[in-house]
Amino acid sequence: MFFKQFYLGCLAHASYMIGSEGEAAVVDPQRDVEMYLAEAQTQGGTLKYIIETHLHADFVSGHRELAARTGATIVFGQKANALFPHRAVVDGDELQVGKVVLRILETPGHTPEGISILVTDTEDSSAPVKVLTGDTLFIGDVGRPDLVGSKGFSSQEMASMLYDSLHQKLLKLDDSVEVYPAHGAGSLCGKNLSSETSSTIGDQRRLNYALKPMPREQFVAMMTADLPEVPAYFPLDAEINRTGAPPLLDLGPARELTPEEVNKLIQQGYLVLDTRPAPQFGSGHIPGSINVGLKGQFASWAGSLIPLTTPLILVVESSDQVPEAVTRLARVGIETVGGFLAGGITAWQAAGLAQNTISQLSVESLSQRLKTEPRLQVVDVRRPTEFVQGHVPTALNFQLAQLEKNIDHLDPTRPTAVICAGGYRSSAGASLLSRHGFCELFNVVGGTAAWVQAGLKVEGECESVACS
Repeated sequence: MFFKQFYLGCLAHASYMIGSEGEAAVVDPQRDVEMYLAEAQTQGGTLKYIIETHLHADFVSGHRELAARTGATIVFGQKANALFPHRAVVDGDELQVGKVVLRILETPGHTPEGISILVTDTEDSSAPVKVLTGDTLFIGDVGRPDLVGSKGFSSQEMASMLYDSLHQKLLKLDDSVEVYPAHGAGSLCGKNLSSETSSTIGDQRRLNYALKPMPREQFVAMMTADLPEVPAYFPLDAEINRTGAPPLLDLGPARELTPEEVNKLIQQGYLVLDTRPAPQFGSGHIPGSINVGLKGQFASWAGSLIPLTTPLILVVESSDQVPEAVTRLARVGIETVGGFLAGGITAWQAAGLAQNTISQLSVESLSQRLKTEPRLQVVDVRRPTEFVQGHVPTALNFQLAQLEKNIDHLDPTRPTAVICAGGYRSSAGASLLSRHGFCELFNVVGGTAAWVQAGLKVEGECESVACS
């Protein structure tokens, strides 16, 4: 048996290829599918199945393109109601890939249609050796139950289904069965995922907090408390996956735009997405642009902050980053890039067009300013669960994804320092405040992690803050 995990760090997403005797199956493919085609060719296999463990909400799948290019059959759980030709499977169905048997377990709870896949290599044993758990069981966590509320299920109902899926299906497996989920640390499909990308049923039985023996009522209460915000693009991506996304090649390359063309498009309603690191963005950028750094969790934050239909213009450090940016945006369903600023911000400056700046502030300077400038307001854009663990004294907590909705709680006439864990989200937050007329803005370099490391006073439950 051939088995390979493909891990996409920026979306904390794991997909898989399983092969045997010239046949292969791909499980939970990402939007761009070339890697699976190349791997199948390397292994000398024909792709037979494309299996989706559920309708993913956090990324757009490439299942339709992969099927069109290979002739493989797309497989979904029967309750997915996918709107294209596919095989709908139910509990106990088996798919043959060479001498490998893939047995379907219906494991709802994260979504109603969720399935897990038991992998048995019949050349070695009649017992399963692996289980691909999708978003039902993660390493160190389980899938959150609140992403399908609009589909007629409450979080409590979904959590109750999840309890059954875990205790009646997955925890019935032998301790030696290897666990391979669809996501790792950084995904918003769970609350506290491990950075490990595989485990065993036995280890999860011992170490996973959500699998400890407890009554159903306790599990449901725990799973529905303190859930992170649901990014706005999640329900939209789930529906894209239900209908199937077009091939990436259909998008075409992004156009080079002169500063004058960019300026004209801005007047027509285009939004500038500046993908440069915070220091470069702060030193000079197009007024009204949003800063989401390409080197971080670019796609998920872009999807969280920008409606999917917004027409975009990119600003990049160098033009060779444009294809990467376009692909990563398409992975979350943003297909509206109208072009990029040729020559970057240097060309904009050379054209004599207006620009804004955001000062970069060290934690030591922030500490001093708080002592001498009583009007200074500190905005912490981390999630509430991070904020309560420790924060700068007097800081106000408005998590990044909800910042624009809370603008009225802040005074744009006051100097404002924006802080997060390490400086990535705070630069995005500062760019949003700049769009709303905040003039004297500071991005705190190194974030709360640097504040703690410098030994400065922390308010909250503990004296240390993990950088995330």
